[in-house]
Amino acid sequence: MAFRFQRRIRLAPGVRLNLGKRGLGLSVGPRGASLSMGPSGVHGHAGLPGTGLAYRRRLDAGGGAGTQDKSDAGATAASRAAALEALLAEGGSLAVQLEVEEGGQVVYFHADGSPLCSAEARVLRRHAEETLREQLLAHCERLNADLDRLGRLHEETPPPEAGGYLMRDFDEPPPPPFQPQAPGLRHALWSPARRRLEEENRRRRDEFDEHYRAWEWRKADHDAAEFSRHRRESEEVWDDPAAMEQTLRDRLEEIDWPRETLIDFDLGSDLRTIAVDIDLPGEEEMPDRYWGMPPKQLRLSPRKLGATRQRELYRDHVHGIAFRVLGAVFARLPAVVEARVSGYRQVPEPATGGQRDQYLYSVKVSREQWGKIHFDRLDQVDPVAAMEAFTLRRDMTRTGIFRDIEPLKLV
Repeated sequence: MAFRFQRRIRLAPGVRLNLGKRGLGLSVGPRGASLSMGPSGVHGHAGLPGTGLAYRRRLDAGGGAGTQDKSDAGATAASRAAALEALLAEGGSLAVQLEVEEGGQVVYFHADGSPLCSAEARVLRRHAEETLREQLLAHCERLNADLDRLGRLHEETPPPEAGGYLMRDFDEPPPPPFQPQAPGLRHALWSPARRRLEEENRRRRDEFDEHYRAWEWRKADHDAAEFSRHRRESEEVWDDPAAMEQTLRDRLEEIDWPRETLIDFDLGSDLRTIAVDIDLPGEEEMPDRYWGMPPKQLRLSPRKLGATRQRELYRDHVHGIAFRVLGAVFARLPAVVEARVSGYRQVPEPATGGQRDQYLYSVKVSREQWGKIHFDRLDQVDPVAAMEAFTLRRDMTRTGIFRDIEPLKLV
C-alpha cells in the first residue's frame, strides 16, 4: 500500500551548541561570590560605595543613556576601572555576562548588555580569576558533553515494553489558608473599627475563595488532561488512528532533540504499519570542534575535529535519530508491528541551483526484530550497526560518506 505523508511534527531543540550568544551569567565578588547560570544573564544591582553616582548608573540595567550624568558620559576607561576596583575591593558584587567567541576568547558585558572596557576586564579577572575559571571550565565541559551526546542519542531510547503513560500529579500548591485578623480591644470598644475589621476580613475571605476556586479549576483541568492522556495511551491507542497519532506526537515532542527536527509520518490503513520520514541535518550544521581551557588563561581553546571524525559523528547522529524514532514508535504504539523509517537531507541541485532531497538511509523493522535489542546495554550498541541488522537500504562508505538511495516502500 502507498503512503502519503499528511502529518508533520516540528520538534524544538533541547540542546544548543551556539557559542556566539551570551549564555553565561555570573555575579562576581572578591570572596564567596554567588554564581548563577542562565541564557538571559543575571540581572542585579552593583553598588559602588564611595565612588559616586556615575558608575552606579552605568551598571544599573534600568539606567539608559538619557538618564546618565554628564560625569558618566565623560568617564575614562581608567576611572571606570578604578571604580570597579573599589567596588570589588570593598566587598561589592558585579553582575556579568560572558560571551565565548568562535576562537575561544571571552568578552565581558555588564548585566544591561554594555561591554566592559579592557581595563575593567583586567580588574575583573584579577579579583575573580578562580570564579571565572571554574565557570568557564564547567561551560567547556558542557559544550563537549553536548557534542558527544550527538553521537550517543540512541542511548536514551526506551524499551518497547515501556509503553503506557504515568499520570503526573498537579504540582502547584493551593493558596495558603485564610486567616482572619483577630479583633483587639479597640475593635471591642469602638463599633466603627469593628465594622471595618469585619469588612476587611470578608474582603480577604472573598479574595481567598476566588483564588482557591481558580486553583481548583486549574487542578481539575490538569487531572482531566492527565486522565484523558492515560486513557488514550492505554486503551484508545490500540485501534484509534487519532489517538495513535497524538500519542506519537506527544512522545516525540518530549524527546530532548539537539536541533529542530521535522518528522513526517503516516499510519497504514490497518494501523499495523507506519512510515516515517525524517528531515536530517546537513553535515555543515554539526559542531566541528572540541574545547579545552589553557592552564594559565581565562579563555577556551578550540581543537578542530578532523574530517574523518566529523563524518563519523554525523554518521552516528543521523542513525541515532532513526533509532530514537523507532523506539518511540514501538514503545507507544502497541498495535504497530512494522515500521519504515527513512532519513533525508537537503543538498544543492547543480542543474537548477536549488535544493533537493537526498535520502541517506531507509530501514524496515518489525516489532519482533526490535525486541531483540538489549535496551539495558545501549551504551554498548552502535546505532550504525544496529540499523544493519534490519532490512536496510543505504549506500555509505566506511568513513561516513553517503550516496543517494531510493527509500523503501511498505506494502
